[in-house]
Amino acid sequence: MSLSDEINAIRERDPAARSTLEILLTYPGLHAIALHRVASRLHRRGLKLPARLLSHLGRFLTGIEIHPGAQIGRRVVIDHGMGVVIGETAVVGDDVLLYQNVTLGGTGKERGKRHPTLGNNVVVGVGAKILGAVTVGEGAKIGAGAVVLRDVPPHTTAVGVPGRAVAWTDPASGETRRLERLPDPERDTIVALAQRIEELEEKVRQLQAVQAQAADAAERTITR
Repeated sequence: MSLSDEINAIRERDPAARSTLEILLTYPGLHAIALHRVASRLHRRGLKLPARLLSHLGRFLTGIEIHPGAQIGRRVVIDHGMGVVIGETAVVGDDVLLYQNVTLGGTGKERGKRHPTLGNNVVVGVGAKILGAVTVGEGAKIGAGAVVLRDVPPHTTAVGVPGRAVAWTDPASGETRRLERLPDPERDTIVALAQRIEELEEKVRQLQAVQAQAADAAERTITR
């Protein structure tokens, strides 16, 4: 993996990147991945403590935490990067784009493979959490703020909490097909309130009927 490939990937993904020197000096995502490459080599050679120390230094300098055991592919871009966490058994494919505050984490204290696997060309939006030994297929997109706990098929867009598939993109034609309506919290709240109002109105009608029956019974008693 050459540094020029990493720089070219940033140029292609980030319109704010104006020069190679600017990228080299001011892009923490590039710095974090470069430090991770060295830490990963140390980790594979059994030098676990030096690897963790270098990883810790990278976290201090960039705000991005990548465990030395994680496998990071080629031309991976971490845009902005602050708050990104990538766990020990995570696997990130080639040409992946991660935005700030993304977490590729575990869900407990289980051993073995416990972090996500991301295929090639995956895009993970701001603040998304992908948790557990789930697989995100090639070309998939994870929406900002999503919490993904299950596998996401290739070329699928997943959004929401918990994450669910809402669209699929044909890799041949680029055509996107809607799988279900996008989440609309305001609409869901209004629908829930309307249902509650209907339930309360029905209860009022029932109480009025009971009250009318009681009044009729009382009137008949008086007339006797």
